[in-house]
Amino acid sequence: MDLAALRKSYERDALDEQASQADPLRQFELWMKQALDAQLPEPTAMTVATVGVDGRPSTRVVLVKGVDARGLVWYTNYESRKGREIAHCPFAALQFHWVELERVVRIEGRVEKTSEAESDAYFASRPLDSRIGAWASPQSQVIASRTVLVANAARYGAQFMLSPPRPPHWGGFRLVPERWEFWQGRKSRLHDRLRYRQDEAAGEGGAWTRERLAP
Repeated sequence: MDLAALRKSYERDALDEQASQADPLRQFELWMKQALDAQLPEPTAMTVATVGVDGRPSTRVVLVKGVDARGLVWYTNYESRKGREIAHCPFAALQFHWVELERVVRIEGRVEKTSEAESDAYFASRPLDSRIGAWASPQSQVIASRTVLVANAARYGAQFMLSPPRPPHWGGFRLVPERWEFWQGRKSRLHDRLRYRQDEAAGEGGAWTRERLAP
């Protein structure tokens, strides 16, 4: 395979300061709606990057389950690798890549756990097999075979029947944005990049500064 010879010209859209929203959350909601309206495959999928005790980064793909002025929410096993790394270093970076729209959104900020009530409410909304799966999977741990998962699912299914409670090790994380970047592919690799950042002195809730980055 000659991967170096692969080329694509990005010419679908543009992003400039005048046409973009002053608030990055509004800009994200606009782009998310367009991704949903376009019926893209997995438009809510995002990459989560965290840093371990050894200083090495790691990434994985999760589904965003909530976005509002407080931040972006996803749910997971707190004892997973990402959960342990967030406990060690409560900062993360998120990335959405909508290939068909030639767009990327990057968000950086600190991470906090959602409230018990939020985690309970979302867990209760999940399909039964997903709720059982939260108990059955010792996420990120080494297991002998898939048989372990199947056996665990059968055991917890028999134990909890139709009403599995939320596991104490399972719940939500919320990334509170400190920086956003919106990337729109453009011709000749002269891509549009708009970054929004908050004045650190102003703290959370402060005004956003919007600036263009060179591609």
